[in-house]
Amino acid sequence: MTSTPHADSLPEVTQRVLALAEGRQRLLVALAGPPGAGKSYRSEQLFRTLEDALPGQVVVVPMDGYHFDNAVLEPLGLLPVKGAPETFDCDGLRHDLEHIRRTDASVAVPVFDRPLDLARAGGRMVAPEHRIVIVEGNYLLLDQAPWTGLHGLFDLRVMLEVDDATLERRLIERWIDMGQDPVGAREKARHKDMLNARLVKSHSIQPDVVWR
Repeated sequence: MTSTPHADSLPEVTQRVLALAEGRQRLLVALAGPPGAGKSYRSEQLFRTLEDALPGQVVVVPMDGYHFDNAVLEPLGLLPVKGAPETFDCDGLRHDLEHIRRTDASVAVPVFDRPLDLARAGGRMVAPEHRIVIVEGNYLLLDQAPWTGLHGLFDLRVMLEVDDATLERRLIERWIDMGQDPVGAREKARHKDMLNARLVKSHSIQPDVVWR
């Protein structure tokens, strides 16, 4: 990714998105990054700054809404690795993004409820007036099937860059905030989340912009 343009500030990314959106009916932005990179935080920041410029024309679609339910994962033996690529409904996400690109009707998308550990169907609407759609998630740029089927749906591909030490610290803090004891939090962060983080870092396509 050394030849990829870097952005070091929110205004830089905002201006890049606004420039690309000019004259378009709809722009899809992929905001990807490993677990703990701050995708939810950065997508909310980006949403707010874009909303200042284009009120009522921006929406965020979180990939986390496409988690398979625990009732699906448990019989498959995938509940212990929930959060890995195979525990998401990538085909469902692609289907919705294809509908979103058409701009001819509102599209209901699911939203993940982290405290309840489940996705809420129809938790958010993407309406025709939403010209900029920010899609945020770990595996949006993953260079593995079936995720490669998403890449052509995005007009701008942004990857968050965060060092491993910072990721691990944030992930441990996240697990503690969710009620895990410190030992369990370190175990989950190091032997679950960081495996997914390294996968994203080493097996994603080159983005259009790296946001540091």
